[in-house]
Amino acid sequence: MIALIDYGAGNLRSVHKALLHLGVEVRRVTDPSGLEGCPGIVLPGVGAFEDCSTALISQSMMEATRQRIEQGTWFLGICVGYQILFDHSEEFQSNSPGFGHFKGPVVRFPKKPGLKVPQIGWNQVKYIQPDCPIFKDIPDNSHFYFVHSYHPKPEDTSIIAGETEYEIPFASAVWHDRVFATQFHPEKSQSVGLQLLKNFVDLI
Repeated sequence: MIALIDYGAGNLRSVHKALLHLGVEVRRVTDPSGLEGCPGIVLPGVGAFEDCSTALISQSMMEATRQRIEQGTWFLGICVGYQILFDHSEEFQSNSPGFGHFKGPVVRFPKKPGLKVPQIGWNQVKYIQPDCPIFKDIPDNSHFYFVHSYHPKPEDTSIIAGETEYEIPFASAVWHDRVFATQFHPEKSQSVGLQLLKNFVDLI
């Protein structure tokens, strides 16, 4: 059983369908009680960091999810669900907190002539930790689908599992213990994305 946190994110349905396609039993969770008995958590996300933070706090899910992560529950964060693992975001100069599980800010791509922000479309992920379990059976430099204007800057670079170039290199995936997160959308990344989700499920 995987807990899929439902705080109103636009891509929740596509993540749900992808997990069901893999034969996974999924529980859509809107309050802390829904996490009971689930060895794995997936937190999807589309939109603003502040909206995600505010919604999770209003559902009492911020602290409950943080505690589950600290207790060793398998966790996969996607897009804003990745960013929320960090301390805070520069988006809208938001004061809304993240989980603070990883140290570092979430920052905007630099303003440069010709650089389109948000990044929308396919881009490559170079493996920094080739032994990262969610990359199993996925070739290095595979293309995944991105939609974002902001990205985390981990203070501890040892957690960076994958890196992507978009005018600058940025951490497009992280991994530490049982916590995985991606800036890209595996549920929109066709066969390689399904393989990544399968790898996460297999770990559980």
